[in-house]
Amino acid sequence: MSKKPEQSADDADLFHQALEGVTPLAPTDRIPPAPAARKCKLPAANNPAPAAVDNLSDHLASDTPLTEFLRPGLNRMTLKKLRRSHWPVQDSIDLHGNTSDGARRLLVDFLQHASQHGLRCVNVIHGKGWRAEGGEGILKLRVRHWLSQHAQVLAFIEAPAHAGGGGAVWVLLRAGDRDINPD
Repeated sequence: MSKKPEQSADDADLFHQALEGVTPLAPTDRIPPAPAARKCKLPAANNPAPAAVDNLSDHLASDTPLTEFLRPGLNRMTLKKLRRSHWPVQDSIDLHGNTSDGARRLLVDFLQHASQHGLRCVNVIHGKGWRAEGGEGILKLRVRHWLSQHAQVLAFIEAPAHAGGGGAVWVLLRAGDRDINPD
């Protein structure tokens, strides 16, 4: 290990003289960027994960999609934090172009995979959809209905415009078995 050379009194004095009149920079009020979202890959065919249990009902209670959902017993502040990106989106799934059954199966598998990998917030893109009667798209209605039934889902909100708007939802998931309060 090498030793640092001894600093003479002359060097220290010269350094202090050079800094005379210098004003230190004020601290910045910048927020550090959020960590990059992790992209999770579904397991390979030769190493399949245990099959996800699909116990979600297709029976819709209304023709109006939920814009937000909060599991009973959780504080409404959870939705506010979700809207403000307190939990960064860590993964995303796009269900465009799938049948209702196919989308449900993909969603169940995705949520199981996200939970197994400890993801807290995911983006589910279902599209805005359209129907001849002028109502909401069936996939939009069903995806939001399925999410409200899924045991790992604590809350969801409609995604902001830059992340899909009415065609997507941000979903807050349980952080393992210990999670009652998501803070």
